[in-house]
Amino acid sequence: MEKNIMEINEKIKEASAFVDLIYAEMGKVIVGQRYMVERLLIGLLTRGHVLLEGVPGLAKTMTVNTLAKVLDTGFKRIQFTPDLLPADLIGTMIYNQKQGDFVPRKGPIFSNIILADEINRAPSKVQSALLEVMQEHQVTIGDATYRLDEPFLVLATQNPIEQEGTYPLPEAQIDRFMLKLFVDYPSREEELQIINRMAVETNFNVGKIIGPKEILEARKLVETVYIDEKIKQYIVSLVFATRDPAGAGVKEVKGLIEYGASPRASIYLTMAAKAHAFVKRRGFVTPEDVKSVGFDILRHRIILTYEAEAEEMSADEIIKRVFDAVEVP
Repeated sequence: MEKNIMEINEKIKEASAFVDLIYAEMGKVIVGQRYMVERLLIGLLTRGHVLLEGVPGLAKTMTVNTLAKVLDTGFKRIQFTPDLLPADLIGTMIYNQKQGDFVPRKGPIFSNIILADEINRAPSKVQSALLEVMQEHQVTIGDATYRLDEPFLVLATQNPIEQEGTYPLPEAQIDRFMLKLFVDYPSREEELQIINRMAVETNFNVGKIIGPKEILEARKLVETVYIDEKIKQYIVSLVFATRDPAGAGVKEVKGLIEYGASPRASIYLTMAAKAHAFVKRRGFVTPEDVKSVGFDILRHRIILTYEAEAEEMSADEIIKRVFDAVEVP
């Protein structure tokens, strides 16, 4: 077994060399934001859609745009607005006069990387149109169903302020996102770099690092990353602690969680931990991998009680208590 793990580790170390190249290319445009870029790569390597939340001006859209340029894949940006219709997203049937019949006209969702900008500004019927696409990787137009080309990934942004005129994503929609990221302000040093780089008119050129074939091969390799049975038990213990804190011995969060994380959280924690190990160029998962991605997987999958909201507690604070209380293998 130890020999197999060493073989996997060597193979992953060699195959994941493109990760550093992606960081370097994106670093030509994006200052800092290593955490955001890393999480976008984790989503790409695990077929997991990503929701980015942060105030305007933190380079969320620019980061996704730059990632799409680095990847030799199709890319479409969709600006979500209150007057957007489902047909504007997935397409519709139009009448062809020459053929005398209705033919499908595919929408912008038919691409590899989709940037859903300000997703919470579109009405619920448009958000619902994304459900089938995100979960099944297929689109139904009229009577016909069309499979989407792989890789397919939805990267969505939303603004936590200026909530007037927005449509908060329902729980079922949020749960389709593997990761929910909170994008924070840059450090003082990073902001000085941003001024020096962006305060003048500059045309940044980035090279293409990998294409669809390499991405699909990398996904298969991520699945081979070794995860010990004890790590799996640790993941299950964390998720169960959000459902039944008292039964799991996590008294610190008793009465603070209304609904805990579903089995999808356990699946995504396992997949994201493997991908995190991959981007760190390792062929095996450690508890630190689970801790690193845990907040991004769980923060949108637990619903707080009125008591927690009255105490102005955030989901991240409660998740931290869970991680502190659950024994690490």
